[in-house]
Amino acid sequence: MTPHELAAALHAALMAGQHGEDIRHLFTDDAVTIEHPNALQPRGGRRHLTEMLAGSTAGARLLERQEFDVHQTVEAGDEVVLRLTWTGELNEAVGPFAAGQQLRAHIVQFIRTTGGRISEIETFDCYEPFA
Repeated sequence: MTPHELAAALHAALMAGQHGEDIRHLFTDDAVTIEHPNALQPRGGRRHLTEMLAGSTAGARLLERQEFDVHQTVEAGDEVVLRLTWTGELNEAVGPFAAGQQLRAHIVQFIRTTGGRISEIETFDCYEPFA
C-alpha cells in the first residue's frame, strides 16, 4: 500500500471501531507516535507500538464514534502529510467531559512508512474549545 492508502486504512479501521491487535498489521514493530503539546496532552508525548495499540483500545472504549474528515493529502516518497478534522463523541462521562459530548480537533499528521507499513506518526492536534 502507498503511504496515503495506509493512512486511509488506519483512519477507516478506527472509525469502524477496530483497535489494539486488530490494527497491529498496519504498523512496523518499531512504530512510534509523536504527539505535540495540545489541550488534552499539554506536554505532548511519544508512544511506541504497544502504547499506541493500548491507546487505541482505550479510545474505542471511551468513544461512541469517531470520524476523520481528510481535507488534503500530500504524498512524497514514503511519507504522506494529511490535513484533517477529527470528531469524537464520548459514550461516557470522563473528567470534565459529559457523555455524548463532541470533541473536535483540526490536525496535521505526518505519516512515515517503511516496507509498506506505518513506522511513524507525528501529529499536531488543535482542539476546538471544549463546551
